[in-house]
Amino acid sequence: MSADGLDQARQKMTDAGVAPTAIDVFARFYGLLESGETGAIAEKDVRPLTDVPHLADLDVPDEAAREALAVTAVIKLNGGLGTSMGMDRAKSLLRVRGEQTFLDVIAHQVLAARAATGARLPLVLMNSFRTREDTIEALAPHTELAVEGLPLDFLQNREPKLRADDLTPVDWPADPSLEWCPPGHGDLYTALYASGTLERLLDAGYRYASVSNSDNLGVSPDARIAGWFASTGAPFAAEVARRTPADRKGGHLVVRAADGRIVLRETAQTLPEDAEAAADIETHPFFNTNNLWLDLRALADELERTGGVLDLPLIRNDKTVDPTDSSSTPVVQIESAMGAAIEVFDGAVVLEVDRSRFLPVKTTNDLLVLRSDVYRSTADHRLEAVVDAPFVDLDPKHYKTIGKFDDRIPVAPSLAGASALRVQGDWTFGRDVVVTGDAALADPGTPSTLPDGARIGPDGIA
Repeated sequence: MSADGLDQARQKMTDAGVAPTAIDVFARFYGLLESGETGAIAEKDVRPLTDVPHLADLDVPDEAAREALAVTAVIKLNGGLGTSMGMDRAKSLLRVRGEQTFLDVIAHQVLAARAATGARLPLVLMNSFRTREDTIEALAPHTELAVEGLPLDFLQNREPKLRADDLTPVDWPADPSLEWCPPGHGDLYTALYASGTLERLLDAGYRYASVSNSDNLGVSPDARIAGWFASTGAPFAAEVARRTPADRKGGHLVVRAADGRIVLRETAQTLPEDAEAAADIETHPFFNTNNLWLDLRALADELERTGGVLDLPLIRNDKTVDPTDSSSTPVVQIESAMGAAIEVFDGAVVLEVDRSRFLPVKTTNDLLVLRSDVYRSTADHRLEAVVDAPFVDLDPKHYKTIGKFDDRIPVAPSLAGASALRVQGDWTFGRDVVVTGDAALADPGTPSTLPDGARIGPDGIA
């Protein structure tokens, strides 16, 4: 290890104008990393999380729900670039319903909730230095979104990638921007605090915040959950959902045996020898939706007590400096998860929600389903499933990036009658294509086109 690695990283962050609090947070994680800490949570040290209340069973008086929503802010994490889909700008700028983007749908959801409830409901985005400019430009047409005295966004911090061999900041003259990385969404708390946004929300009379990812359109403002959260008196709440076989490898909630605290165990924090136990969805039935509720006063008190440095667990992420070049310099990215804050707060709680509040888009497979007639848009701009979502598996060679995907499937086929769609090879879809049952397209060996009105079913193309 380099004796001056941290000093070099501190100087680089200072020179780049990174907030002093964010540098202090990085320094804490650097110390953990240098000591060999990985953030791993062993199966022998936890027990299953059980007896979780369900949203459907809550009895929340309408007046209590309205009062809580009236002092709630909506915070969306908007730092993701969608690099896994070949994007270089905010994923939330993707077209998702007709010509509407994720951001358009979010804006309409918030405005509809304001109209229905009378709540002020400010929308505040946590942008990264790569997503801010395009995002603010895209929101410009939604002139009624702004709430006087509050910003539309605040910036996520950034930190240097560290060489894996000596933990010094990596140099990459070919593209200096690749020397930097976001600190993971656990930076939410530091960025809220260091930017002054937390103080401004409190000064404006807001007590609670609903936090979620901008690519999850299942999360629209919900007065009942706001009322429930306020009634618990808890400082922090996480929405969880039942794991399915598709969630075997994802982060999940467990109870730490030593002190009974609920903790989040991400895939990167699971020991190799515990992989099978962690993937057992009967033993560990709940996954983290990354939909959180914060008591802003409790958060401010804890951040003041700690000087802005929450005691979040470290996540070590091993990469290469250029993620598209596996031969480039190996680096370590220091990260943390915002859901991990559940272990920081005494009295933190969880609430089980239906899968309808978890509709993330991580791949073009997910995007195709969300664009299709599997979902309908309600009058208040929520997405409502018409049928169970089918399994979709598109050939990554031809559909992984959004450019290739849009070229080949400019209009989503009907999937309402499908249980699965598997596509191998280079197929371009015409308009009004209908998929039924367990459908598959085999690789024809050459680029091929499905004509307008084609039907794909278990027996092939009709």
